Amino acid sequence: MRAVTYAAYAADNSRLKVEDVPDPRVGPGQVLIEVWAAGVNPVDWKVMAGGLDGMMEALFPVIPGWDVAGVVRATGPDTPEFAVGDEVMSYARKDVVRAGTFAEYVAVSAWSVAPKPTTLDWRQAGGLPLAGMTALRTLDRLQVGSRDTLLIHGASGGVGDLAVQIARARGAFVIGTASERNHPHLRGRGAEPVVYGDGLVERVRELAPGGVTAVADFAGGQLDTTLAVLAPGGRHASVADPAVAEHGGHWIWVRPDGAKLAELADMAERGALTVDVAATYKLDRVGEAFDASRAGHTRGKLVIEP
Repeated sequence: MRAVTYAAYAADNSRLKVEDVPDPRVGPGQVLIEVWAAGVNPVDWKVMAGGLDGMMEALFPVIPGWDVAGVVRATGPDTPEFAVGDEVMSYARKDVVRAGTFAEYVAVSAWSVAPKPTTLDWRQAGGLPLAGMTALRTLDRLQVGSRDTLLIHGASGGVGDLAVQIARARGAFVIGTASERNHPHLRGRGAEPVVYGDGLVERVRELAPGGVTAVADFAGGQLDTTLAVLAPGGRHASVADPAVAEHGGHWIWVRPDGAKLAELADMAERGALTVDVAATYKLDRVGEAFDASRAGHTRGKLVIEP
């Protein structure tokens, strides 16, 4: 099969190449997915730069990518949940960094797989798993509900946009930080947008004079602001800043979980959740997708279509 690989860590795209590699083996409890779309996430190029080397072993050459939507083409022994021809999606992170989703095929554990919602096209489904599950896990950890005023740092990003939709579906009042050009989009999602940067604490306090009851940080570097606007007894979490744990918060690291992914699929089927796609790329343009992700100004998901 054709796949994107890199043979050593690199902080740039210099080691990325497209080559023929052996087809994946399909073990017990696994499914082989023909990849129709695979979302790009910042963790993909951070892993390539060695950012998780102290946490996860890498076996080179590595195929990057942790998101996938596609069609089941084979099943391993004892895999009654799925059949050949099923349309599925998965957050396909494995314990070892090696066989990712920027390829024509990927083998993943059945427990990380969920049916693809019919309301999302392939690109949207391919961009949903990691971002959507990160948003869901964060809001679950914060126990966000209808009585909450929730501040979301980075509300127009890939994770933040999904968190806005999930929180609004739960009845929370949502304040979201974003650049001014993204404010109409956030209002359309039912959130109150505020510009990030100097004066953010005052702007949030205007909307929530008593403070916010919960904060979800999907941007990083926002701990001082979070603590300044949090109401007494409030909860906070971050996906980007481990230091929150030293101040009563939660550092979020999402795990593969097909049941949780199915919750997101159900929301999409009910029309309560959608995925904006900013751009799509073929395998030979993964470097361009990484550059766009590094720039950090894209609203919506970047997706690889093998």
